[in-house]
Amino acid sequence: MLKNSTIALAFTSWFVAFPLIISAFFQGLPKTIGAASGSSTGSTHNEEYQTVNFLSPRKPNDRIHFLVAKNCAFCHSNSPRANAMRDAKQRPVAPYDLWQASMMANSARDPYWRAVLSAEVVATPSKKALIEEKCTRCHAPMAAPAPKSPPGKVLTYLKRPNRRLHLGLDGVSCTVCHQITDKGLGSEESFTGNFDINKEFKIFGPHANPFTMPMRRHVGYTPTHSSHILKSGLCATCHTVNTTSVDAEGTPSAGEFHEQSPYLEWRNSVFNDEVPNPGPQAKSCQACHMPTNDVDGNLIVTKLARNPGGRDFPFLRPRSPFGRHNFRGANTLMKQILRDNATQLGVTAPGSALNASIEQSRKFLESETATIELQNPVNERNQLTVEVVVNNLAGHKLPTAYPSRRVWIMLTVKDAAGTPVFTSGQYNTNGELIDSAGKILASEIAGGPLNPHRDVIDRPNQVQIYETIMSDADGAPTFTLLRAAHYAKDNRLLPLGWRHDHADGPSTQPSGIGGDGNFIGGSDGVVYQIPLPGPSEYTVTTKLLFQTISPRHADELFQYQTADVKLFRKMFERASRTPEELATASARVAPAGSPRD
Repeated sequence: MLKNSTIALAFTSWFVAFPLIISAFFQGLPKTIGAASGSSTGSTHNEEYQTVNFLSPRKPNDRIHFLVAKNCAFCHSNSPRANAMRDAKQRPVAPYDLWQASMMANSARDPYWRAVLSAEVVATPSKKALIEEKCTRCHAPMAAPAPKSPPGKVLTYLKRPNRRLHLGLDGVSCTVCHQITDKGLGSEESFTGNFDINKEFKIFGPHANPFTMPMRRHVGYTPTHSSHILKSGLCATCHTVNTTSVDAEGTPSAGEFHEQSPYLEWRNSVFNDEVPNPGPQAKSCQACHMPTNDVDGNLIVTKLARNPGGRDFPFLRPRSPFGRHNFRGANTLMKQILRDNATQLGVTAPGSALNASIEQSRKFLESETATIELQNPVNERNQLTVEVVVNNLAGHKLPTAYPSRRVWIMLTVKDAAGTPVFTSGQYNTNGELIDSAGKILASEIAGGPLNPHRDVIDRPNQVQIYETIMSDADGAPTFTLLRAAHYAKDNRLLPLGWRHDHADGPSTQPSGIGGDGNFIGGSDGVVYQIPLPGPSEYTVTTKLLFQTISPRHADELFQYQTADVKLFRKMFERASRTPEELATASARVAPAGSPRD
């Protein structure tokens, strides 16, 4: 018994001392060390894109609340010598490894965000400080001032080679989300980046009775159990964004405008799990975007960490839920731009991680976003009539969030020889919509007409596009966020269960759909009436396509000649702008009365 106690005491003493040794070792290193393996380093566009590498752990009296994610990676990344953070087939699912290629990790380096921010400042120069403060609050939260503090020149912090620079460039990092308290979650005061960071250096997680010593010793945080980390209200703090409409001089011209509202859309759906009696389809934001199942659909049960030496902690037991921190989303375009311009943007994630993230996003889009159907096709008297029904599988509008995104229906009819006789929604190599002669539609160009919502389509230059178009206080279309007072058009597909009489109905209602009676929660139908060259069997194919940035939004942005806009334009024009395919359906339609009819 004495021998066993002695061994246990020796092991405990070594384990307590080991993090201190590691900490002391890294304290002697320069503030930055080499970038992650496989990432790009070198010259940058300017110093604010420089690479985030490593920051030493917090000292006991350090008042800075945040650390970059690489500190967390010492225990929360995969190691070939450890079984921790692996699924049932030993595939790596460590938080840091998945997070590093996400848009969360790269939110402060996102060149599109920087370009839009610079354009907004040019459009309303008197609101520069407010614009920068509000935008960095969620895109560079570790460098932004505390919520509701006086606006300042926040971006200047991102131009200095110091600790705050590194923190800002690490985007939405581990020590941001996991330090947010449950104060006000889901309420109006928590939106637009007004999250509350605890003052006790607690790292919140979903597991009871966490073993706290390794994290406390190594990085100075205390793992703390709290179920709020799994609630959608946590995500809503940055994914519900309100702005105030102003004119060119910065004078308020209207009230609050819901620039982004996926959380409000989700609350007004069958997916809401915050109600007293959630339905069978209820699930949180995290359940979709940070799934606790592996790619085969099996629940992940694994140890949450490994030791800094790369081996398993012997005293940890497997836990669940374990969320995959890949933050599945739709933005494949920006991940390609980050990958292809890694050196210039200072991206630290390896290209292989970005490629894997892009592939996961595509699978997510193809399998869990939408379906499309061809209903009641009739080929009669040289006219094909068919209804295309689109079903939204997402827990919010489709597309949602930032208003540059769009989804549209492409429909093609081919004769028995395979020759196209009709196409609506066709696009060119730049992702621009074109007519049957290959001419770019006027609605794709800055200053052009708007493409209206449609219930019936009978010409090739008519396209059903699900999107938002903002309007200013005078009702004129605008692509400048601070001018936006209303939506001239918001025909994005509603989530299943959406209701006008819900508390969030007024803030999430569609606009510009006229009297379209089949535009309802979860779906929309469009009737195509297509003239045919003659009686024959025809094949109808329809696809639902998605773009992160529509050509019109890009062209409107390019009217501003800031350095960040010019940089983004070069990257955008070099990138593949082929839209992502969400769903497809096809049918063969014989003439009415024929044996195959």
